Amino acid sequence: MTDAQQKTVRSAIAPLLGEARISAPLTSQLLAGDVLTVMDGRGDWLQVRGPDAYEGWTHAGYLMPYSGGESTWRVSLQCQVRDVLGAVRAMPLGAHIAPAAEVITGLALDPLQLAVRFPPDADAIAQSAETLFTGASYLWGGVTPWGCDCSGFVQRIFALHGQPLPRDAWQQALLGEAVAAQAADDHAPGDLLFFSDREDRRVTHVGIALPGHRMVHSALMRGGMAIEQLAASDPYVARLREQCVAVRRIL
Repeated sequence: MTDAQQKTVRSAIAPLLGEARISAPLTSQLLAGDVLTVMDGRGDWLQVRGPDAYEGWTHAGYLMPYSGGESTWRVSLQCQVRDVLGAVRAMPLGAHIAPAAEVITGLALDPLQLAVRFPPDADAIAQSAETLFTGASYLWGGVTPWGCDCSGFVQRIFALHGQPLPRDAWQQALLGEAVAAQAADDHAPGDLLFFSDREDRRVTHVGIALPGHRMVHSALMRGGMAIEQLAASDPYVARLREQCVAVRRIL
């Protein structure tokens, strides 16, 4: 793979679209510092493959040349940076900060610091899931606390702890080991709960188990992030219990 076939995201967030036009449906998001493989192009539109192997279209304006050192860049824990031209911008959780940028508020950690603060431990993952996306609105294709869908939330939380996951809920449901079949069954913090609202029971939704028989997820029905008590009599939670198709343990 030559450098010419790779690009790096320079915008805080770049859309990954289903077609080569700005009005196309959003399928996912790319964050600053993500290294992309260019698959094809139509003028200024590029078909790219992201770090998670998810493919789609984005505009060349969101990208810059690949440097080769992106894996060593600091990771934003929601900070503000000033670039070499003096421009100030907010960076979402999980974005990578170019070396020349100055962090002026918030926090960004280098990869070694990040690994210490966010270990690949199920209890630590559950704690991050409960706290880091609080208040995020539901956004189909979103992956940040500025707006996320269910699987984008799960993917980013696990990535923060050094555990890469695929982008979609049905792909995530293929990983790990089965520990239960129902949301009402016993499960441990950090387990993934999968749901389906389809007749064929194909997975369409995912959440992360928390202590106390709770679950955190990004749900359109809740308008965004929500913590559910899985034994509650709430009609929506009752429906979730009926729709649960698997509980799987990744770690």
